[in-house]
Amino acid sequence: MKILHIDENHPLLIKQLEALGFQNDEDYQAIKSEIEEKIDRYDGVIIRSRFKIDKTFIDKATNLKFIGRVGAGLESIDIEYAQKKGIQLFSAPEGNRNAVGEHALGMLLSLFNKLNTADQQVRKGAWNREENRGIELDLKTVGIIGYGNMGRAFARKLRGFDVEVICYDIKEDVENSDATQVDLEELFEKTDVLSLHTPWTPLTDKMVNASFIDNFKKPFWLINTARGKSVVTKDLVNALESGKILGAGLDVLEYEKSSFENLFTSENEMPEPLKKLLQFDNVILSPHIAGWTIESKEKLAQTIVDKIKAQFC
Repeated sequence: MKILHIDENHPLLIKQLEALGFQNDEDYQAIKSEIEEKIDRYDGVIIRSRFKIDKTFIDKATNLKFIGRVGAGLESIDIEYAQKKGIQLFSAPEGNRNAVGEHALGMLLSLFNKLNTADQQVRKGAWNREENRGIELDLKTVGIIGYGNMGRAFARKLRGFDVEVICYDIKEDVENSDATQVDLEELFEKTDVLSLHTPWTPLTDKMVNASFIDNFKKPFWLINTARGKSVVTKDLVNALESGKILGAGLDVLEYEKSSFENLFTSENEMPEPLKKLLQFDNVILSPHIAGWTIESKEKLAQTIVDKIKAQFC
C-alpha cells in the first residue's frame, strides 16, 4: 500500500510504516490542488491540519482506503462523506491527552496564583506581594464539559487536590472515579472552574456565549484547551468586564485559521474583541500548544501507526 504524507510528523511514523511494508511518499509543500492531481495513486494519506479533506479531495482519491490525522479531532475532514466512500478514519486523541491535561492544570494554577502578572512585575523591579495574593484550588468545584480523552486526562490531574470534579457530556454513563456526571443545570449551579474539552461540531460552535455564561449561578474561571470557535470572544470580554468570569486560560482563540497554524483568516486588522481581551491581566493565552509537547509528538505518531497496523496488517 502507498501512503502520502502531507504534513511533517515524528520520524517514527514513516520509519515504522516502512518496516510494516508500506511505501511512503512525502509532499509537504504542494498546494491542495496539486495534491488532488495525484491522490488517486495512494491508498492512504497522513495529515495534521494543513488543509481540509473535503468532497472534492475525496472524489479525486479514488483508491483511498484510509485517512490518518495526527491529532485529536477530525473536523478538517468531511467525515460523513469519507465514511460513505468506505474510507477508514484514524485520529490520535490518546497521543496528546496527557499533555492537554497538564496544560489545562498549569493554566489554572497560574491564574489562581497570578504567576503571569507577578513574573512581569518582578522583571520590572516591582515586588508587589499583597497585589499578587493568590487563591487555592482546594474546595472548589471543577466542571468539565466533554468527558472523552481530554476531559478524563484533566480530571485525572486533579486527583491530588481536594476538589469536586463534575462533568457534562452528550453521551450517557461516561463518569468514572475521577468525575461525577451531571446535567447542565447542576453544572451551572456548582461550577467554580469550567474547563472545555469538546471537539468542534455544530453543537459546540459558539457554545460559550452570553446566554450560556448567564446560566452559571456563581462567577467562575474559564479554561479552554479545546477549540477556539466554541467561545464567543465578545461575550467572554463582556463577562470579564462584569466579573461573571473571574479569569480565563485560553490555548485556543475564535480567530484561528482552520489549519491552527496562524491566528487570522486574513490580513485584516485585529478584531476589536481580541484587542480588548489582550488587555486583561487575568487572562493567560497560549498559541494552541496544549497538546504540543516533545512526548506527545512521538505518542501521536505512534498511535496512528498502531491503528493502521491493527486495521491493515
